[in-house]
Amino acid sequence: MQRNPLSRRSVLSLAGACVAAGAGATTVSGAQENGSTRESFVIREGTAEETTVYVTTADADGPTAVVIGGVHGNEVAGYTAASAIADWEIGAGTLVTVPEANAAAIDRSTRTADDGADLNRQFPEGERPRTDLARALWRVITEYDPDIVIDLHESTGIYANDPVDGVGQAIFHSDEATAAATDAAEYVTRNYVDDSSLAFQTGPFTGPDTDPTGLLVHKAARDLGADAFLAETLSTNVSLETRVQWHSAIVERLLTDELQLEAVEGGDSDESDTDGEEADGDEEAEEGETAEEAEEGETAEEAEEGETAEEAEEGETAEEAEEGETAEEAEEGETAEETDEGETAEETDEGETAEETDEGETDEAETDEAESADEDETTTETPVTSSDSCPANAAR
Repeated sequence: MQRNPLSRRSVLSLAGACVAAGAGATTVSGAQENGSTRESFVIREGTAEETTVYVTTADADGPTAVVIGGVHGNEVAGYTAASAIADWEIGAGTLVTVPEANAAAIDRSTRTADDGADLNRQFPEGERPRTDLARALWRVITEYDPDIVIDLHESTGIYANDPVDGVGQAIFHSDEATAAATDAAEYVTRNYVDDSSLAFQTGPFTGPDTDPTGLLVHKAARDLGADAFLAETLSTNVSLETRVQWHSAIVERLLTDELQLEAVEGGDSDESDTDGEEADGDEEAEEGETAEEAEEGETAEEAEEGETAEEAEEGETAEEAEEGETAEEAEEGETAEETDEGETAEETDEGETAEETDEGETDEAETDEAESADEDETTTETPVTSSDSCPANAAR
């Protein structure tokens, strides 16, 4: 359904003021960081049916969506999800949320209020709503003239093409919203449903003369021409947290493109890409650290080999020195024998010479050892370095 958003937006402020004035309520408003405005007002003020309407209007033009929860007071996931959706930021258009449409029934935790009237049967097509609360809610809807209406409900049975057995795990839709409903059902099932027996189905609204009649979304689709959806989750044997997640995901899928939700809060695809970049960065950092460690290991091995070589050379030098000493001693012994016959003075000189030689060799050996020690002390290890891991890089 295509409409002119500019002509509609030009009357939205006036419409909100008229609704608030008609309800006799004070409007509370404020600007948001992204340039959008948020306001709220009360309908049925001073009665047991008093409830709050929340309106967020983006700075950019776009469609208007209405999200309603709590039409039945015992369908907890619907009004819990709607309460959170009221705080969503949008990038375009207008989001109108009525989290607790039937506050009196919610207070009682029953399907209906104490009057016993089923609120979702009070909106006959082409006619005036039947109760005061139904008329107040319909006034809000008509004044904002929505392009999309989403009503959140729960059921105790699973829909299997027969509403008598239950309507849970289904998205019912107006005639022109088939593709959007199918896409939302497949998206939520694919991403948020682990049990295949709980996969979401879709179904068209019943005709005007077919029960059930008087549903709010039927009237919105046929009297206003809105794309309308009624989302039902299974309320039995499923945690409240999971059911709220399903409702929120359905609404998000239906409104993401229309109200540019991703432009404000970031989509799953962006987060996946970011995670991938972080993973690549971490892998590169780890590879860099491994390479450095390998280089350090090689350096350490080379240093050890160098020390071993030096020790080997020192050992060979010491052996050579010992051999040299042995040879000199042998020569000295022969000289001593040759001069044994009367050359006492020469023996004495030779003895002194031998001593000097020994002392000199001793000095040389000590000098070699000192130099070796100095070399050992000045040997340094390559410092260990490590690369910093990539810094970590939304739910929203």
